[in-house]
Amino acid sequence: MLTDRLRSWIADAPPLPAFVYDLDALAAHARRIRDAVPIEVYYAAKANPDAPILRTLAPFVDGFEVASGGELRHVLDAVPFARLAFGGPGKTDSELDLRADRVHVESPRELARLAAKRRETDVLVRVNLAAAAADRAGVALAMSGPFGMDPDLIEECHDILASAPWLRLRGVHAHLSSGLDVPDLLAQSREILDWARPWAEKAGIENPEFNLGGGMAVDYSSPTRTFDWETYGREIARLALPGETLRIEPGRAVTVYCGWYVTEVLDLKPSHGRWYAILKGGTMHLRTPVTKQHDQPFTIVPNSARPVRDIEVTLVGQLCTPKDVFAREVPVTEIGIGDIVAFSMSGAYAWNISHQNFLMHPPPTFHYLTP
Repeated sequence: MLTDRLRSWIADAPPLPAFVYDLDALAAHARRIRDAVPIEVYYAAKANPDAPILRTLAPFVDGFEVASGGELRHVLDAVPFARLAFGGPGKTDSELDLRADRVHVESPRELARLAAKRRETDVLVRVNLAAAAADRAGVALAMSGPFGMDPDLIEECHDILASAPWLRLRGVHAHLSSGLDVPDLLAQSREILDWARPWAEKAGIENPEFNLGGGMAVDYSSPTRTFDWETYGREIARLALPGETLRIEPGRAVTVYCGWYVTEVLDLKPSHGRWYAILKGGTMHLRTPVTKQHDQPFTIVPNSARPVRDIEVTLVGQLCTPKDVFAREVPVTEIGIGDIVAFSMSGAYAWNISHQNFLMHPPPTFHYLTP
């Protein structure tokens, strides 16, 4: 669904392809989340780290989750003095030198390397409850394997912490899976807390913090259907106990709806009984449909004098690979050369995860719409 602001932008015949972000729509969505969710909300910057996006979100979040030293420095450049939670496996020594409000420790060795810095640091240990993630219905991505520590392995952290009083153990972090709707996400949070609360009590943590991760479902087949933040917020509040802090770190579900990849039809032709529209640009700009194996939702803005009507069309880009597909055999009322195609739900994991230099086509332009 195109916003009026985006339609006005398209009417000015801008250079294409382009990523376009409606910052007012983003702010409204972030305000909805903030009003609905009474626990701490950190935005996972990996979903879309563009500086205007970060600055728009800053008034509505409690902090930002970063997963590399580059992300950490970038977020602080965009939003100075932001609260940061620094996670991710394989942190280098130079990254462990960086300061964050919370460091999510992924292994005993990483904790020992951090202790060797002899610097006061607040840490959360990341637990990997693989069984809780693997069997959950609707899981799009299970964060098992290298992420975090098995409950048995986490016990090795006690001796390290005891010998390094400058490390302050604040609680537990657990981002187990992605793509969950409200009931499954709440059930997963209960499982995390059922493990983490006794562990934190045994570890002697006062006023413990439990970061429950992100993973809120996003439905690319239904762009108007969003995560039920109101029900989630009401139910997650019931899980909180006095004296503890609950925290989440959503990413995709925050920014995906505010962005579009806008391009134009360069060619249109039948091939062995199937229609193909070749678009300017390609999945080297918008990798999401290839990564998730879905049809990226789109709207056609007519601009052709001779459209083809009532066909099923596959939308492809300019790359010399049959994998360069945005959407496959989708029914359209009409489409023609010169039409504008706006792919919605392009505000997260789009340009920043794409193989941008493949075939060295020109990059898209970037536009941030404000009132």
